[in-house]
Amino acid sequence: MDRSKSHSAPGRAATPVGLSHVVLNVRNLEISHKFYTETIGFKQTGEWRAQAHNSRRKMRFYSGNHRGEAHHHDLALVEMPNLPPAPTGWNLDKSPQAVNHVAVLLPDRESWLKQLEFLQAQGVTFHRRVNHGMGHSVYISDPDGYGVELLYELPREVWAGAIDDALNYVETLPREGEAALLDSTDLPVFGKS
Repeated sequence: MDRSKSHSAPGRAATPVGLSHVVLNVRNLEISHKFYTETIGFKQTGEWRAQAHNSRRKMRFYSGNHRGEAHHHDLALVEMPNLPPAPTGWNLDKSPQAVNHVAVLLPDRESWLKQLEFLQAQGVTFHRRVNHGMGHSVYISDPDGYGVELLYELPREVWAGAIDDALNYVETLPREGEAALLDSTDLPVFGKS
């Protein structure tokens, strides 16, 4: 029996639980692998077996730490050597890439602060350092010019009362020196009069 004929279709789309993973085309898989593992901290979980798929595609899969549990992948990189040259200096409002930026969630404030120190010590340029109403962020770029936002989320009670207000809250902070490593715990609470 054909179910599509005996039941009416739902009136709206199912709400997803979130994104499963992002796939980025990169010019050089080895350079991007080094960035996403050594600079960002992802772990490689797999690699496309070209022979098994009768394909020359070079592709690798990466995962963050999901509370100590194994996860298939959050990110995949596909080598595409013929991509146009990478733009220099990512900018939220002027990114020529189809993907403006990818946000990478760190587990907590302390991990995020350590990551900021690590990035700064590695000479990574902070294109933007900002406190949003739902998280605190630093924006950098990968070797292919994609923006990468590293953030930690603020407690739900800070932003849940007025999500739109929290999304529109922006406190721009210094991008260089010791001031770029400071993080205030004096948080506005959105939706409270």
